[in-house]
This record gives sequence, structure tokens and C-alpha cells, in this order.
Amino acid sequence: MIAYFDCVSGASGDMILGAMVDAGLPLEDLQGQIDRLGLSGLALRASSVKKKGFGATQVDVLTEDAQHHRHYTEIREIIDSSSLSEAVKERSLRVFYRLAEVESHIHRIGIEEVHFHEVGALDAIADIVGAVAGLDLLEVNRMEVSPLPLGTGFVQSAHGKQPIPAPATLALVRGVPVRGTGVEAELVTPTGAALLTTLADSFGPMPAMRPKAVGYGAGARDLEWPNVLRMVLGEPVGGPAGDSGEGGSVERLVVIEANIDDMNPEFYEHVAEVLFSKGALDVYWTPVGMKKSRPGIVLSVLCRPEARQLLAQTVLGETTTLGVRWTWVDRLAVSRRELTVHTSYGPLRVKLSSPDGPDAGLAPEYEDCRRVAREKGIPLWRVYQEALLAARESIRNAD
Repeated sequence: MIAYFDCVSGASGDMILGAMVDAGLPLEDLQGQIDRLGLSGLALRASSVKKKGFGATQVDVLTEDAQHHRHYTEIREIIDSSSLSEAVKERSLRVFYRLAEVESHIHRIGIEEVHFHEVGALDAIADIVGAVAGLDLLEVNRMEVSPLPLGTGFVQSAHGKQPIPAPATLALVRGVPVRGTGVEAELVTPTGAALLTTLADSFGPMPAMRPKAVGYGAGARDLEWPNVLRMVLGEPVGGPAGDSGEGGSVERLVVIEANIDDMNPEFYEHVAEVLFSKGALDVYWTPVGMKKSRPGIVLSVLCRPEARQLLAQTVLGETTTLGVRWTWVDRLAVSRRELTVHTSYGPLRVKLSSPDGPDAGLAPEYEDCRRVAREKGIPLWRVYQEALLAARESIRNAD
């Protein structure tokens, strides 16, 4: 299931919870996850509200907790000792660790010394754990987010008056698309920023999907437009209810590019090998004409969103380029599987990318065939041909 968070008016922990409940997640199921924290007097309340005529759900965390300040180590102990699933624990702790990282940098202290203020209160802990658990309950395995709208002005905090976006929020959104609104209000809170930037697979426009449910989570204040966070739940196009006709599925990927006109051509192979070793799905070079009529190369790297930062830094470090750019793309990939066939030369791998027809999508693994050809001192085409014949025979026998 894909969850797309359309941040119409920003994001906060309670808006995320509200959107989930509005989309159909039973409040009692969410409460059951909060109860697993083992903290007394912590309850969720959902109410139907209107924001500029928009119906939405507002979720409030009710608590008698008088302590609003906790160290990062205290929060980690609360989550670690809970009866939450290991997956929910791990993701919740990852969100708090990112918060601790930015607070550590802002205040120039060690992570273990970080003393959360507003985020250390039990309602904030419930927001984060509830959001992570909610995604788990909704069986979301891919999360995408729109560019984040940021307000301006000042907000009151435990450290006094701070500019908006709050320093923690601004540190958390580094590297993701944002947009200024000119609205004098805190639209994205540190909790909302931590959740979205830690858990999202990518940021950008709505991906190709088949919507199943829509939920609107209400913010606390009133703005000039509906103060809501919209969550769209759906299946990927070409997924379980797909219409691709190829048994494939659509996946959101990133293409990183760099223009190069002054690098030793002998380095290209090494650069590609390093990029592949760090998670690149494809690496290719395109000859282009550049300024002053100089011939150059465009290096293109296809990767999954989580590998973008690492591979962009690798391109900057391994090549002579002074900058990189990236774009989000949707890839429709045909379903593939791998066969191991037995030949007179030993076992060889063959890729099967389509089940239709005796020869459809059959491709012997080049590296396997080349290795055998070198070891045996025979033509590569002969090994390739025998692997292909063995694969056809294997498929016929399976039918």
C-alpha cells in the first residue's frame, strides 16, 4: 500500500494521526498501540471538525503528564521496554534519533545529553509512536510526501522566542523540497518534520497509484485556507490490481546527473563500479556538446530514493564535476525471476522476464557465460547458446 501525504497546510504529529483515522483506521486500534507503551493516563480522542468548510478529523492526545522535558535516553528506554512490535520500535527510535541528532548539532552537545522539551512530553511521544504504528496497521510499505510548505514569523518555545521555521524543523528538512508561503504561522512542526523526513521514501508529486481511501487530518489553528493534511492511500499502478498487462509494477526512482568535460576517460569504468557497489540500479554515459563547443559526457545514475544522498556525494567525490542534479521518475518494470539451469559446462543462471512464449525474456547471465568461456577456452556464444537451450527445456518441463 502507498501512502501519499499531501501537505496542503503543513504537517504535525496530530495531523498525521487525524488523517489516518479519517482514512478509516479505527481509533481503538491506534489506542491499542499507544497502550503498548505501558504509560498510564495516555488516551486518544478523535473529533469531527470543519476547516473552512472542509470536513476533517482532529486527534488529540489526552494525558495527565506534568513532565514536558525528557532526555533522549529516557525516551529510548520507554520505547525499548514497551510491548510494541520490533518494527514499530525500530522506526519510532529512528525518528527520535534524527530529532536528537539535529538538537545535538543546534545546541552543540552530545546526543546522549539531548534534553527534549516539547517533543519530550508524552503527547509528542504518542504522536510519533502512533504515526509509526498507524502506518504499520494500514500496511503501508511505501510513503511519499509532497513538498513541505513553510511559514514565517516567530514561535514561543522553552528556549524563548524562535524564528519560524523552528531551527529543528529547518535542520530536518535539509535536502527535501520545501516552499515558502509567507504565512505567519508554524506550518511544519519539528515532530511532523521528523516523521515525514525519516519515514518517507521520496518527496514530490503524487505517484502513479490507484486511490483506495482519503483522509484529512485537522490542524489546531485556523488559517486563510483549510488547515488540513491530506493522506491518500492506494495501490501502485501495475500492483495487485494492476493494468500494465506485463505483470510489472510502478516504482518511484531518482535519476542523478552530472555534466563532465575534463575527466580522464580511463576513470569512467572505475566510477561506474563504485556507483554500482553503493546501490546504483543503472549507470550510463551520454556524449554531449557543451559550452565553447567542448565535447563532454552526461553521467546518469538511476537509484532508489534512499540511495540518492550517498550516490550524489559519490559522484561529487569520484568525478571532476562541480555539481549534480536529480529528478524523480516513475519506472514500470516487467516482473523478473532467475533460473539456474544445468549444462555440460555446469550450472548457469538465466533471467526470465516474461512467462509468455518459449523465448520471451530469456537472457543467460553474461558474467556466468563469460567466466565459463574463459575457464574452458571456448567461444562465448557457444556457452550462451547452451544456457538458452537448457532454459527453454526447463520451462517446457515445468509446463
